[in-house]
Amino acid sequence: MDATRIRAKEPAPWLWIAVIWSGVGLFEATQTVFVMHAEGMHHAWAYLFATLLLSWLPWALATPLVLRLGRRYPPVQLRRFSTLGRHLAACTTIGLVSAAWTASLEELLNPWAKDPGPGPFVHLWFYKFYNGLLDFLILYGGILLVSHMLDSRQRLALQQTETARLNEQLSKAQLNALRRQIEPHFLFNTLNAIAGLVREKRNEAAVSMIAGLSDFLRRVVEDSDRQQVPLGEELEFALKYLDIQRVRFAERLQVSVSVPRELYPAQVPNLILQPMVENAVQHGIAKRVQGGTIRISAFRDNGRLTLSVYNDGPSLPAGWDENHSGIGISNVRTRLQSLYGDAFELSMRNQAPGGVEVSLSVPFVSQAVESRDLKDDS
Repeated sequence: MDATRIRAKEPAPWLWIAVIWSGVGLFEATQTVFVMHAEGMHHAWAYLFATLLLSWLPWALATPLVLRLGRRYPPVQLRRFSTLGRHLAACTTIGLVSAAWTASLEELLNPWAKDPGPGPFVHLWFYKFYNGLLDFLILYGGILLVSHMLDSRQRLALQQTETARLNEQLSKAQLNALRRQIEPHFLFNTLNAIAGLVREKRNEAAVSMIAGLSDFLRRVVEDSDRQQVPLGEELEFALKYLDIQRVRFAERLQVSVSVPRELYPAQVPNLILQPMVENAVQHGIAKRVQGGTIRISAFRDNGRLTLSVYNDGPSLPAGWDENHSGIGISNVRTRLQSLYGDAFELSMRNQAPGGVEVSLSVPFVSQAVESRDLKDDS
């Protein structure tokens, strides 16, 4: 968003200038006429009201010029002689024009009902200017002050908008960098698994795993621009990864999914389940000769969505949190911090009687989507 868009949301300058000066004129004219009438004075009230109201017209017309000068020569630079001189010259010029205008109105309408009339124009003009010098300086300074305040507010709005835009770009860049770190990490692990299948002469399994990997990476590329996706898509993506791992582990890997269908539209970070599932496979199932089960579950409570990935493999050793430096879970935490600030919870803990569970909780945000049917294997 730029300055043009911000100004478009505000009333046109001439409109609020007209409203303000009309209000000032009406207030002075009404107050003066009513007070003098109440005190029993005798003047040409209609002419007096019109004179007092119209006497502010030069200042209304000069306000855009003062605003322009205020932007070009800000009042914070009044200590500079050139800036001060320009503003004094402008104030004097406006004061002379205003005094001449008021004198002309009084010569024409004689609102004070003087007999004889107001007197020579030049004398009246000088009198109006001399007696209004202090008022002219105050009015001119007030316009400069309002101009400076409005410009400061606009600059602040622009800075806040620009800061928000840069923060959003930075956040996206950080998230993309983390994704680029996660994807090779997963790719290298999968290629190592394929190499192991080839060494074991399980060629059909290796070919099947390569085909699954190709489909998986195609999905990664297609979704590269989305930071958040519906839970249904993210779950399908995680199950695609587990399908690849099933080729490697065969019957040693069992999967259980317990995610209510009404939670499928909930928005979650893209590629958030995959590193959690990969962590369960690499540090849980792969370390057991008999394999094990991975259970993916989700529930909603108090406006928050909680996802958990459990594996019944070996428990975490004592002090694991101090020595743990794996890419997967570490990047999950960093991505959640970038997206939600402190409005998330991530934990990894041992479960009784055995196994490890990784769970994360984020604010629940739903978006209507068409979710595909997902397999629920047990």
